[in-house]
Amino acid sequence: MKTAVDHLVEKLNGLAPEIALVLGSGLGGLVEEVSEPVRVPYGELPGFPKSGVSGHAGEIVAGLFSGVPVLMLAGRSHYYEHGNAAAMRPALEALAGVGIRKLMLTNAAGSLRPEMGPGSVMLITDHINFSGSNPLFGEPTDRRFVGLTGAYDADMRGVLKKAATDTDTPLHEGVYMWFSGPSFETPAEIRMARTFGADAVGMSTVPEVILGRFLGLRVAACSVVTNLAAGMTGAELSHQETKDMAPQGGARLAAILRKAIGDL
Repeated sequence: MKTAVDHLVEKLNGLAPEIALVLGSGLGGLVEEVSEPVRVPYGELPGFPKSGVSGHAGEIVAGLFSGVPVLMLAGRSHYYEHGNAAAMRPALEALAGVGIRKLMLTNAAGSLRPEMGPGSVMLITDHINFSGSNPLFGEPTDRRFVGLTGAYDADMRGVLKKAATDTDTPLHEGVYMWFSGPSFETPAEIRMARTFGADAVGMSTVPEVILGRFLGLRVAACSVVTNLAAGMTGAELSHQETKDMAPQGGARLAAILRKAIGDL
């Protein structure tokens, strides 16, 4: 029986990318910029998750992005869909199996800083896992004790910051706090998050960072800000707002990624 790695190697037909991008809300259109694309639906790959979130395509697109061989994951599985924080493990294991060495993650997030409003981009420097879960629950080996002091690769962050400067794209930096979702945070939880040192909140990415480091990948991540967090404006939050606002920040992050990808 063919594994996901076998399927991907066959589909890639000699293409040997070393970097993969996980595209969150607002970045899905980036796959249209891949030249000579090879598209592989998650459903064709054993063990790959089925994304049940509107706006997430659920396919791998491989090819050249700004002249660099890449794999793009259009869509991810979220903890809140099924309660399995390790849902992306088979996908990331397959990426490592075909030679991926660097992982670039993106997401949509709510901002805790008034000056970092909707449409902004934040380079994640660290995270707080407030979900109560971990994708390495049940891992039987001592490899489960993954060090996360340098989870967000300093060299990769440096490349992204330089690309932002070179493209005259504002890029904030801060700490991302993972809540389980799917309900949005309460104003009280946001006040707590700010006290804890968070700059943005969201419902993804942290499991993938942990799994990436577990697999020996170098990792970087950026958030596209779609809203100010609960209690900051008095308005109720919605997933529709996320989908409506994500393309604005997504366009800014795309500009950074186009410039950075050659050095990442």
